[in-house]
Amino acid sequence: MFSWMKKNEKKEEVIEKVHTVTQGLKDLYKSKLLPLEEFYRFHDFHTPSLEDADFDNKPMILVVGQYSTGKTTFIQYLLEEDFPGSRVGPEPTTDSFIAVMHGDQDGVVPGNALVVDPKKPFRKLNAFGNAFLNRFNCAQLPNPVLESISIIDTPGILSGEKQRISRGYDFAAVLEWFAERVDRIILLFDAHKLDISDEFSEVIKAMKNHEDKIRVVLNKADQIHTQQLMRVYGALMWSLGKIINTPEVIRVYIGSFWSQPLLIAENRKLFEAEEQDLFKDIQTLPRNAALRKLNDLIKRARLAKVHAYIISSLKKEMPTVFGKENKKKELINSLGDIYQKIEKEHQISPGDFPSLKKMQDHLQTMDFTKFQSLKPKLLDMVDDMLANDIARLMTMVRQEEAQMPKQIVHGGAFEGTMNGPFGAGYGEGAGEGIDEVEWVVGKDKPMYDEIFYTLSPVNGKVTGASAKKEMVKSKLPNTVLGKIWKLADVDKDGMLDDDEFALANHLIKVKLEGHELPNELPDHLIPPSKRRQE
Repeated sequence: MFSWMKKNEKKEEVIEKVHTVTQGLKDLYKSKLLPLEEFYRFHDFHTPSLEDADFDNKPMILVVGQYSTGKTTFIQYLLEEDFPGSRVGPEPTTDSFIAVMHGDQDGVVPGNALVVDPKKPFRKLNAFGNAFLNRFNCAQLPNPVLESISIIDTPGILSGEKQRISRGYDFAAVLEWFAERVDRIILLFDAHKLDISDEFSEVIKAMKNHEDKIRVVLNKADQIHTQQLMRVYGALMWSLGKIINTPEVIRVYIGSFWSQPLLIAENRKLFEAEEQDLFKDIQTLPRNAALRKLNDLIKRARLAKVHAYIISSLKKEMPTVFGKENKKKELINSLGDIYQKIEKEHQISPGDFPSLKKMQDHLQTMDFTKFQSLKPKLLDMVDDMLANDIARLMTMVRQEEAQMPKQIVHGGAFEGTMNGPFGAGYGEGAGEGIDEVEWVVGKDKPMYDEIFYTLSPVNGKVTGASAKKEMVKSKLPNTVLGKIWKLADVDKDGMLDDDEFALANHLIKVKLEGHELPNELPDHLIPPSKRRQE
């Protein structure tokens, strides 16, 4: 009696035991999603099962590109040092996958040792065989950047005749395995080599469903002039548009990511701004890691559900005694029709289905008689996970973010551009004159004073109405002018004296030059007369 009450009590007990999002994800995967995956042989068709290390590992960045686009140099630039096993050159030098991770001392761990280490998230790479494992290793070094993230360096993608040489393992499948597990995928392009080879095109297509993780870097942009750079940028966007099928334009960062002087420095400011944007994106990875794992688990669960419907549909159509082989061929050829039937019957989005061609290739070698029929109980467990458990974990994600200190990547190249005179925007815009003894507004004050005295000040001050007539001539929106007024009215008396009026005009100039306004007036911009009052 009241068995439903006992079930609810048991469910609440499980939820109460979960103290972290990571632990919650592990428990949900093992108890609700993994049974469905194993029952319908999901791992034989798609990716291997997840392990604890997949949930516990630090955020990872996958760096991909054709040979000699500066992948290894890009990683060295971020770390501000070489890593064990790195080689740089114009020819294809990196012929291995190198996981660059934090360690107490410099060293290289070979692939066969890596895939038996339960603390590393690489155990399932064992399925790709010795040809791959002989070209996979882990470079460990005590670098502060690697305390927050890990970086995967990849072999240069081949072009022309070179791409016909077999690697001995499924290169695209390995990259797809990494793409599913990493937090960010950085595609590097050389400003001089924009051709996308067949292998590179295949690799990008293998990353389908992970477009949200992809960031494109147009590297070595200091080697061409501005006019050429615009043409190169346009050509790159056109090429990417043909391969990456997304309605929105993919984000491309332009720069020169190495520690040598810029060859052509005319776009220095652009490169600095782009670098800062890319660094900010990378620095958010530790803070958003739990959310990313949650998102990836949801994507995996949706694919597993669709896979279960496909396998059970094929099982249902198979004859019990005669003509099994002919029926199998017929079902594989008509798989597209089965997709459409499942889509309509279960109201599933077409984007949730696996690649038709890949699925047909996998089915060729499968024994359809060993497939399982539809088991609603397993699907109900996954539906419950998506509808209820994930929502609870989402609440925990926000709570964890609020309780934990702000997590960002620090050290290496990130440190040099955060503080000091080489920080982003230091000494520019509202920061101009930060290190000067004299008030920076003072040099233009005589010009501003002339305008001030045409406004008929009373007792040395102009009213808001008088100041507005002059300020609106800048054609800036009222919202911006309102912010400038608040910053310039230092003594908050609703009027501006000559110093405050000069400050308001200085801030207008800052905004018109394309810089952002500060939320609070920096100390160096406070008029000297107001500093004495304070």
